[in-house]
Amino acid sequence: MKVVLFCGGFGMRMRDGVSDLPKPMHPVGPRPLIWHVMRYYAHFGHRDFVLCLGYGAHHIKDFFLHYDETASNDFVLRGGDVELLGSDIEDWTITFVHTGLDSPIGERLRRVKALVEGEDMFLANYADVLTDLPLNEMVDRFRASDAVGALLAVPPQSAFHCVDVGDDSTISSITTLQEMALWENGGYFVLRPEIFEYLPENCDLVADACGTLAKEGRLLGHSYRGFWQPADTVKERNALEAAYQANFRPWMVWETAGAQDVDPLPEPIAVSSSAPGSSASVRIGVL
Repeated sequence: MKVVLFCGGFGMRMRDGVSDLPKPMHPVGPRPLIWHVMRYYAHFGHRDFVLCLGYGAHHIKDFFLHYDETASNDFVLRGGDVELLGSDIEDWTITFVHTGLDSPIGERLRRVKALVEGEDMFLANYADVLTDLPLNEMVDRFRASDAVGALLAVPPQSAFHCVDVGDDSTISSITTLQEMALWENGGYFVLRPEIFEYLPENCDLVADACGTLAKEGRLLGHSYRGFWQPADTVKERNALEAAYQANFRPWMVWETAGAQDVDPLPEPIAVSSSAPGSSASVRIGVL
């Protein structure tokens, strides 16, 4: 399946006032967030990516156009020539589409409609959230339904305590949000092309389209209590970096899962335009 990644927002909560780096390009270890998300999908056999670009698009383009496979793969240097012993992205297809600087996510999706219209279903993601979710389980459940969309539902991340206050101001219980029967949008979507019928111009994917689908009973929520970590803020990104440096990397399922969990590799992809040092197919367009 194709994977649509929304990576064009301003990411104001991650801005330091100095760098114009878009949020998905902030590093976790030696690679940016967006690479970790894409590597996760590739592990499950989904290697055809559509990047919805906007703010800081040149950073994302430059990263892949000058991708250095030697940064995370073993290699042999012989007489000045590099022989890779492994590869991250050689079988990826990446389509780069500028979807506007100020576009809400629903509008970004509308602008890549032509690239997923022929699919039975496709995946979508905010490009800044990491998880060890068994993706195939979510996809299989959605495939067996007649829903138009499905989203990952995770427990609220806030550390605040909730209190139950009676009419006489007496507190009868204190609990954390995670212990309550509440779920929040985890940013991993499975969608059918019918979703475009629910996307008017400049709409939001969740508040508008998914809200309408929920009222119609055509939206699934895949509940998951395993590892899930956003990077909306500097603090959250730093937490991911600290986990990476401590060798706690549950989202890197390609390193920890057995071979039986990985879909077979697809047939080799024809190369239309290659980045230096990589044979990944790259298409750049504007819709």
